[in-house]
This record gives sequence, structure tokens and C-alpha cells, in this order.
Amino acid sequence: MKATETPCVRFSLLGPVRAWWGDEELDLGSPQQRVVLAALLLRRGRLVTLSEMIDAVWGEHPPSAAVSVLRTYVSRLRKALAQEGTSLITSATDGYVLDLPEGYLDLDVFEQRVTEAKSQANSHRSAAAALLHEALHLFEGTPLAGLPGPMAEAERSRLTEKRLNAVEDRLLLDLQLGRHHDVIAELVVLTGSHPLRERLWQLLMLSLYRSERPAEALATYRRARGVLATELGVDPGAALREMHDRILSADPSLIESPAAGEASNAVEQEPPAAVHHLARPAQLPADSAAFVGCTAELNQMRAVLRAQSEQSGTPMIYAMAGMAGVGKSTLAVHWAHEIAHRFPDGQLYLNLRGFDPTGPIMPSEEAVRTFLDALGVPAQRTPVGHDAQVGMYRSLLASKKILIVLDNAHDSAQVRPLLPVTFGCAAIVTSRKRLPGLVVNEGAHALSLSPLEKTEAHDFLVRRLGETRISAAEPEATNELVERCAGLPLALAIVAARAAAHPHFSLSSIAEDLKVRHDSLDPFACDDLSIDVRTIFSWSYDSLTEPASRLFRLLGLASGPDISVPAAAALTGLPVRETLGLLAELTNTHLLVEYVPGRYKLHDLLRIFATEGEGRNENEEERERAITRLLSWYVHTADAAYPLLMPIRRRVPLQPLPAACQPLEFASYDDAMKWCDAERPNLVAATHQAAASGLHGLAWRLPATLWGFFYLRSHTRDWLDTARAGLEAARASQDVQGQAWALGDVAASLAMVHRYDEAIDCRMQSMVLFRKLGDGIGRAHALGNLGHLYLETNHLSKAIEYTRRGLALDRCLGSLWAEGISLLNLAEAYQRLERFEEAIKHLEEAMTVLRKTGNRWVEGITLDTLGTVHQRLSHHDDSITYYYQAIEAHREVSNRSGEGATLSRLGDAYQTVGESEAALSSWRQALAIYEDLAHPDAVTIMDRLRRLGEVSPKAPNSLPER
Repeated sequence: MKATETPCVRFSLLGPVRAWWGDEELDLGSPQQRVVLAALLLRRGRLVTLSEMIDAVWGEHPPSAAVSVLRTYVSRLRKALAQEGTSLITSATDGYVLDLPEGYLDLDVFEQRVTEAKSQANSHRSAAAALLHEALHLFEGTPLAGLPGPMAEAERSRLTEKRLNAVEDRLLLDLQLGRHHDVIAELVVLTGSHPLRERLWQLLMLSLYRSERPAEALATYRRARGVLATELGVDPGAALREMHDRILSADPSLIESPAAGEASNAVEQEPPAAVHHLARPAQLPADSAAFVGCTAELNQMRAVLRAQSEQSGTPMIYAMAGMAGVGKSTLAVHWAHEIAHRFPDGQLYLNLRGFDPTGPIMPSEEAVRTFLDALGVPAQRTPVGHDAQVGMYRSLLASKKILIVLDNAHDSAQVRPLLPVTFGCAAIVTSRKRLPGLVVNEGAHALSLSPLEKTEAHDFLVRRLGETRISAAEPEATNELVERCAGLPLALAIVAARAAAHPHFSLSSIAEDLKVRHDSLDPFACDDLSIDVRTIFSWSYDSLTEPASRLFRLLGLASGPDISVPAAAALTGLPVRETLGLLAELTNTHLLVEYVPGRYKLHDLLRIFATEGEGRNENEEERERAITRLLSWYVHTADAAYPLLMPIRRRVPLQPLPAACQPLEFASYDDAMKWCDAERPNLVAATHQAAASGLHGLAWRLPATLWGFFYLRSHTRDWLDTARAGLEAARASQDVQGQAWALGDVAASLAMVHRYDEAIDCRMQSMVLFRKLGDGIGRAHALGNLGHLYLETNHLSKAIEYTRRGLALDRCLGSLWAEGISLLNLAEAYQRLERFEEAIKHLEEAMTVLRKTGNRWVEGITLDTLGTVHQRLSHHDDSITYYYQAIEAHREVSNRSGEGATLSRLGDAYQTVGESEAALSSWRQALAIYEDLAHPDAVTIMDRLRRLGEVSPKAPNSLPER
């Protein structure tokens, strides 16, 4: 440990998982909790995702509450490892990282000592042997002793192999140093424990021979030959046979002086003789001449390659995953060709048929035998059992530099026996599934491929069809092709092949055909099933469990651009916990993308696949129930947010909630607003889907429940769009109540874009309908808003008339909320008429009422109006004080539109009193808000600042000091 380092917790993996702070051993909890710690330690300094941890602890059958339990384990570990205010475990994107200084993990120390020993093995044998003795003393029994789970099992095997390699290297050094008498007993034990390791038999034979016991050395060979024949059905390898022959002939080179400077050749440090006679396979498919895209992925793999070349001990393994047709195989082959020169001993390639219409999944037994054949192993030398064949395969790869491409893998279990375990080799694995087991247990570098960006897709077509033909086409045609293929390389390749086969077809006509058949995969059909889009999608789909395939089909019905976990649960009618597991199954097979935590997207072509075809669709009744559940969930959840955004304001009358549908609840304003922000595109799409599906009651209720959100966020386009859709739906079903509410929503959204005449017409119609319904609250609301609209159009006498009528009805109904708003509007009319005393009187009455109801939103507007009245009375200090209070209220309820308006008037007030810098600061902040909201008043503020030559690209973050 460096003198400047802060003391840290020490860890041990080479035995039971343990930790110490100084001399005090820490309590690390249950075996499963120690598995989590082991996973973090094995990936120290790098991210371990939640899915990788779940796979490490439970494998392929985690409990339903795995994520919750895992977070509990991490929380407990943090507490156990926290010393002197430090925390070794930090949260990262979808997982955790454990940062540990060098030298505080026994595995680090072991690997460092082994590396140093290898560097000194030729020049300083004594030092190298001492280093290996020191490294091996770090083992306190079986690595990760007592830990359950697949990761622990795999790591135990890996670390045990590392230990045995180090033991063999240390024994060889001891022999070279003349310690042959000392190692015999140890070698007898080791050959008994590991009878299939031929190098141990060689070392034992040599140590016996040098100890002048040649007969025993020859007897040892006979025992080794008998064991190999019985267990593997093979003869000893060439190196072991050569040792036998040299002993028989009393080869003098077997006796080496301990003072010799170079390592002895008596015991080959390479694996058995089959390695020396390997065929040099060159099995890579041809690289694609039209390869394009994947720049980020290639850069990532190049970075891994550079980092790997600076260390030793482990092979490079890349695990590429992505949806069908996204180009995994193409990228794997392209990358393999780029790095093939680094692997002079050859390249192996195998299509494992994990998801393939051309044949059944290839068993790992068949794959290993195929590779043994490719490496030139004669049939008579191939062992009988699978484990023995895997052992021979790995031995053949040892000390060689071979690149292995395992394409189209089904799962980690199929791949694991085929992976190299020694440094110098590399493997590239592709799969439609994520393979977290390879990342956790084998240290694979994960890459997740996405469809091509628009520019990459355009380049793809240029590569396939030529710049001349693309340039000759209308830009709209090329853009349409890219859009309809949704960036999927396979779909682009099929379209390009069609265009190439018919050079007389214009790209416009091909694009038009795709556009006409936008809801079908027929344009991407091929006679060759290996490149037929519908067929390759079906192979991923067919691998799903029935509940997951049902969820996939239903997801195609949701019209929004993405979906959350609770919304998916509503769609299926299943509990959230069960739905989460099904979503994980879909993302694992790349039929669905979790693009941010908890939110999922379907690729456009997969959405078509999910909904087309009689064989995959639910019956019509189930489809309708699913859509109704989802849209009702959106309405009821929006209604749960409504009172937090619009306290006391009248709630929308809802229809009964379908069974097995549980809307969200919100604890705070911020939570409600956050949900609305995240779901806005889905809520807009849901409104139109409800109208198109004949669910007219949901169609007008959804924008009605979003009134406060649309107003506070100034989403005027979405507001007007959904309100009109709701109104059309209500009229189609002759729903008078729905028409009355929807007309009010349309009027409010029209008013936001200053289309006051249309808004007044809608409010008049709404008022008539509420009177017809006998709905006094609705009628009062329409009257009050008519007063406000006439106020905006400066028809002050009508504004006062309608506002007074509305105020009287509000007081009769006991509606304090509406009374406060009516008093505010009445005061605004009086201040415009310069009847300031009456204006202030009504504003003060409004403040009293608003504070009783806690209506902070309207209170902010009232304070703004008080500021304006006092500004007109030249009470500048009072005016500025009220504006500041108004801004505080606006910010408290996130009324950004109101904040922008008050900031603009505050700037006017400061300019009046000659405080130019404060005025400019206020206007810049107002402009920033208006531009963000696409508010029409942004132009006015921009012109004002331009005239002063003071437009600033950045607005200040805070108000001018008072």
C-alpha cells in the first residue's frame, strides 16, 4: 500500500468471501449477499448491472421480487463496508460500481505476483519461484467457498484453473532450481487429485528421474496412460510420450544444472502435442463490401482491444446482442476481419442456429466436435464424453492465438463450453438475447446494437444502389424508404435488393408501395427464409413463453410511442410484478427495447409483426378489453394527478374502472407533474385511439383530466388537438355532458393561442349545454370564462357583465375557488378602466378567498395584477414587490407561462425607475421561458431586446437582487 493512500477495507475471494477493516473482520451477511459482493469485486471499478447481479445470484430463475431483494443486499453491504464516512459501492446507470484501490483484494495481489513471476522466469528463477510461492499462499481453500449461484460456480472453476496453472509453473521452476526431491510428494498428491492434467504427470516423471528413480518414473507413465485411456479413451499426448522416450533412452539433457541461466526444455510449457499439429482454420465468412454504421460499437470494441493488449491472463470475449435483422452477424464478421491479423493460428466460425429457420438449435456437444474437426484432431483421438471433448478443445487453444466467432447463440449455456479460457484467444458471440451470464462469469464485454440512424441508413442505400441512383431519386423517396424500414439493416437490404433487381423501377414507386402497405410486412418477404423479415421475427417470437408472447401481441395495440411498466400491466390485466418479468423476457430476446429504466419501445416493424396475421392476434373481444383497460388506466391515472395540479378545481366525472386495472396514485405535485411530462405523447395518442376505437367517453374525458397539465406546461398544440378529438367523439356519441366539457376544453386551448372569438363561441355553446343539463357549476364556470375572454378582447362592459353573473352563481353554489377567479377577473376589468380603488378592493377580496382555499396558482396571477395596478398608480416599489411575490408563487406551482408574463412586466417596472440592468435581466429570463414554451409573446420580448441591442443567448438563473 502506498504511504499516501487512505486505509481501506481488505477483501478475500481466494477462499471464503471475507472482508476486514484493519484487524477487524466484517459481517458480510448471507451467502446470497456475499455473491453480490463477489460480483462487484470481480468487476471492480466497472459497472455491474442489476440484471447481471440477478443472474449471478439466482441464474435463469430469479424470484419475482429479485430487484427489491438485490437492492436490500446492496444497502446492507454499503452499511457493512462504510467506514469513516466512505462508501465503496456507488450507484450507476441500472447498477452499481465498487471502486477499490490496488492491493486490497487478494485476487489482485495473486494476479500481480503471477505476472511478475512470468516476466522473471527466464532471468531470475529464484525470484520468480518465490513470487509464485507467495501468490499461492493467498489461496485459503476453494475460491468463493460456500457461495451459491451460477456465477460463483463458474468463477470457482476459473480461479481453480488459474491456481493450477500457477502451481505447475512454480513446480517447474522448483525443478529447474534443483529441488526435485522436495516436489515429488506434492506432485503425487496433485496427480491423484487432477489425473487428467498431463503436465503434472510430466513433472512427476522428471522429478523422479532426476532423483535417480527412473523405474518409478516409467511406472508413473504407465499409470498416466491407464488413467487417460480409462477416463478419456485416448492415449497420452506427444509431450508425455516424448518424456517417456527420453527417460528410456537416458537422455542426458533431462539432467540440468540448477545454475543454468535459461529455462529447461525438459518439460514443455505448452499444452499437449496436439497443439503442435493444429490445422490453421480460416472459417470466417466474407466481409460485407457494403458495411456501414456501427461506428460507436466499433470504437468501443477497439478500445477494449487496446486495453486488453496491456494486460494478460484472460481472453477477449465480445457479447453482441440486438433484435433480429439489426446486423449483429454482419458486424461480428466485419470486426473479425478487422482483427484477424492478431490471431495467426486461425479463425473459427460457427452458426449456432439459436434463432434460425434453417435448422434446429445446435447442441454445444455438436459444436465442440465441429471445432475439434476444424482444428485437425483425428477421429480416433477425439475423446468419447462431452466434458473430455471440452477439455481437449480448451487444451488445444492454450498458448495459441485463435479467433472464434459464435454466431446466433441461443443462450449462455450453449456458448460457455466453446469459449477460450486463456489469454491470446478471443471470441465474438452474437445473440438475439442478452447474455448477462457471459458478462458476469466470463468477463465478456457487452454490446447492444440499435437500428441505424437516418444518415447511416441513407449511406447504406448509397452503398447498395450507388450514389448516382440515389442522387437521381427525389430526396423524399429516399427519406421515405429509410422511414419505412425504420433503420433495420435487413429491411433496407431487402428493399435495396428489390431496387437493384429492377433498375427500371423508380425509388419513388418503391417508396410509394411501402407507404401503401405500411401495416404489413409483405414488402419485406423473401423466398429465402434466412432473410425473410417475418420469418426471422417469428423465430424470436416462437422462443417466448405464452404469457410473454401474449404481452408482445398486446403491446402492438398500444398507439403511443412507448409504454411504462404500470401501463403494460393495465394492458395485460396482470399485476405489475408479473408484468415486469414478462417485459424482461421480451427485452432479453430484443423484441422490445428498454430505452430508459422502466420505459419500453417496440421497433416499428416489430409493431407490425405483433399485430398482423390471424394466428398471432387475440380475438376481437380480448383486443377491445385490452385497449379499454389501457385507455381507462390513462384516464384514471390522469385524474389522480388532476387535484394535485389543480387543487379544489372540479373533477371530471369518470366511467367505472375495468377489473384488473390499477391506476397510479401520487404523493405530491412534483410526482404528478413528472408522470404527465413522461406520458404526454402517449396521452395524446391515447385520446385519438379512444376516439378511433369508439370509446367516446374516454376520448373526451382524457383531455378534460389533463386540463391543468396542459395549461401549466403551455402545451397548447397538444391541448387543442386532444380537446377537438374529444369534442368530435362526444358529438359522434351524442353525449351532451361530454360535449359541454369538451367545448370548454377547446375554448381554453383556443384562448391560450389568442383565438378569442372562436373560444367565445365554444364557451357560449358550452354554457347552453350546461344549462340544458341543469349543471349549475358547469354553467357558472362557462360564465366566468366568458367574462375572462371578453376581458382578453377588451370588451370590458361585457367582461364585467358575465363576470358578475358568474360571481353571483359562484357565491350561490359556495364555490370559493371559482369566486376567487371571478374576483380577479373583475378587478382586472376595473384596472383597465382606471377604476383603481375598485380594482384593489376586489383583488384584496380575491387574495382572502384564494388563501382560504390554498389556490396558490391563481394567487400568483392575482399578485401579478396587484403589481400592475400599483405600477399604473406609480407606486413603483409596491409594484416590484408584488411582482416578486407573484414570481415566487408561479415557480412554486410550475406556472411557467405566468412566470414569463410577470418577468416581462417586472422588466417594464425596472425600466420605468431607471434600473436598466435589472430590466434586461428580467426580460432575458422571460424570453428564455417563452422560447422554451414556444409562446407567441416570445416575439415581442425578442423585438424589445433587439431594439436595445441586448439579446443574450443565455438568460440569468436568478432574479435581480432587491
